[in-house]
Amino acid sequence: MSEIATWPEWAEKISEPGVYDMPDELYHLDPVEGGSLSSSGARKLLPPHCPAIYKHERDNPPAPKKHFDIGHAAHKLVLGSGPELVRIDAERWDTNKVKAEVAAVRADGAIPLKPGEYQQVHDMADAIRKHRIAGALFDPEHGQPEQSLIWQDGPTKVWRRARFDWLPDVTEGRLIIPDYKTSHSADPGAIARTVYQYGYYQQAAWYLDGAEALGLGEDLAFLFVVQSKDAPYLITVVELRRTALRVGRERNRQALEVYAECVATCHWPAHSDEIELISLPAWVENDYLQEAS
Repeated sequence: MSEIATWPEWAEKISEPGVYDMPDELYHLDPVEGGSLSSSGARKLLPPHCPAIYKHERDNPPAPKKHFDIGHAAHKLVLGSGPELVRIDAERWDTNKVKAEVAAVRADGAIPLKPGEYQQVHDMADAIRKHRIAGALFDPEHGQPEQSLIWQDGPTKVWRRARFDWLPDVTEGRLIIPDYKTSHSADPGAIARTVYQYGYYQQAAWYLDGAEALGLGEDLAFLFVVQSKDAPYLITVVELRRTALRVGRERNRQALEVYAECVATCHWPAHSDEIELISLPAWVENDYLQEAS
């Protein structure tokens, strides 16, 4: 378990809605006076998770995991903001010397990469810049990376927060907000499954709500820029249909109500406090009934 980080004394907490430029570590420590809820937190409050899991992970942040390094490193190069990337010129990382070097790099907040991984993420970023749509969406001349939005929910009065990968310059035209994801596949069918599995439809609705609440635009669009982590690092840009966003907003509303209740009662329930009666998966029961008939 990683050491639990605390809010630094030199940093002021936020008590007003707005768009803020802050370091990633401060955002994840929760910069809002009295506490706030993020999109990822909202997803942890609902099944298949529960409030008890949300509170545990909030109070006990997990240590960095190696399998996230490629995604984080690619984000750094695509967005131009994030932790330093350090190439460790050793293919084997199981010696004491290299282990110590890797640990020192992580302790400094940087990302250690093998030579092949270092080249991989640079090739991924180069593919993004050359892509007709993705390159324009992340154009450094027309936006800012990693901007934090803070606003208050009307019905529950819960403070909400979001951290945009990229916030385009606000103009008179349509505001198109891109979010960069790395994945094992850029196939649209695979992306649809991933959007559901990880609750990205909730993220899209959450971020659009934040942009609208802060008056960043009325004609808003949210796009996922999905890139395969395997060569040739293919890219697919997707926009969710209205039905997906509507379902996301309904799930988010449920999460906000659950969060407000948990804060008010200081009770963060588990999946169930009772004895649950469960069935086999529907497809198993259906197969059994068909065979028995």
